[in-house]
Amino acid sequence: MNFSVGYQLRPSSDWVDAIVENQARVAEVYFAWPGFANGRSDASQAAGFSPWQAQARLEADLSRIAAAGIPTNLLLNAMCYGAESQARSLFNRVGETLDDVSRRFQTRSVTTTSPLIAKFVHENFPGMEVRASVNMEIGSVRAMETVEAYFDGFYLQRELNRRPEAIERMKRWCDGRGKRLYFLANSGCVADCAMHVFHDNLVAHEREIAGRDNAYDFHGVCWERLSDPEHRGEYLRNATFVRPEDLHLYAQWFSVAKLATRANRDPAGVLRAYMAERYSGSLPALMEPNHEGAFAPDVLENGALRADFGRHVMECSQECDKCDYCIRAFQGALIHLNGDEFLC
Repeated sequence: MNFSVGYQLRPSSDWVDAIVENQARVAEVYFAWPGFANGRSDASQAAGFSPWQAQARLEADLSRIAAAGIPTNLLLNAMCYGAESQARSLFNRVGETLDDVSRRFQTRSVTTTSPLIAKFVHENFPGMEVRASVNMEIGSVRAMETVEAYFDGFYLQRELNRRPEAIERMKRWCDGRGKRLYFLANSGCVADCAMHVFHDNLVAHEREIAGRDNAYDFHGVCWERLSDPEHRGEYLRNATFVRPEDLHLYAQWFSVAKLATRANRDPAGVLRAYMAERYSGSLPALMEPNHEGAFAPDVLENGALRADFGRHVMECSQECDKCDYCIRAFQGALIHLNGDEFLC
C-alpha cells in the first residue's frame, strides 16, 4: 500500500527529505495554502517562521516534491468559511490559487468540505479530482448519493474503519459510479466525538478567535477524560485508527492510505512505521491528535498489543457494553514508568 502524506512546515528539511527519499511509496502530498482556513491550525509561528518566510519555504518544498514526480493535493477543508462561504471573492481566490499550484506543483486534486467549492472546481478545472473531506463524516451510500454531483471521491467516515461490511458496501457503490473511496489510517480522534464539529469550527475561525479576550482554552474534552485513570482504558475501545500492523487488512479496498502528518512531531517516523507495517513504541505518538501525554508517565506500547487486535475489532459485534476486550488490551499494553523515564 502507498501513502498520501501531509506537508508540514518544519525548521529543518527532514520531512521533505523523507518524502523524496521514499517517493516510490508516496502517492501524493496534501497541503494547505496560506490565506485559506483549513482543517489544521497555522503551524508557521510554532515553527519559528514569519508569514513571508513560511510562504517562501512552502513554495520551495512543494517545488522539490513536484520535481521528484510526486503529485499534490490542495486542502480546502475547513469546516466553515464564515461570511465568505458564498462570496465571489472566495471563489476568485480559489481559482487563482489552483491555476498557480496546478502549474507549479503538480496539484491534481482538491479535498474540500464545501459543495460550492467542489462545484466551482468542477466547472472551471476539468480533470481536477474533487474529494469530499473526512471532516464531512460521510458514512453511508445515502450520504454519497446526496453529493455525488459535486465529488469524484469520498473519504470514509473515521468510525467505519472498523466496519468492513460498511466499507465493502461503499466501495461497491463507488466502483459502480466511477467514484473513488479513500480512508484516513491514523486519526487520533475518538469515535462519535460529540465535540468534533465544535472543535473543527474553532480551528476554522482561529484567526478571529485569537484576537479576542477569550475566557477558556479548548484542546478537546477527550484529553480531560483520558487523563482520568477511571476512563483512560477507553482509548482503544473508542479509537478509529488503523495500526501499521493491521494495514494489510484494508488492501482489498484501498491501494493508498492517508496519513495525518501535518502536526505530528515525527512525520517521517509515522511514514516509516506504516511502510514497514510494524512499530514498537508509544502507539498514540503515531496519531493526530496525539494523546500520549494523557497517560504520562505511563506509555501505551504498540508492540505489546496482541497480533490479532486489528482483525478482532473489525470482526467483533461492536457491543462494547458487553465486552471488555479493548480495555483489557489497553491494560496489558500499558507500561508503567516513573517521570524521569518518560520522554514527552
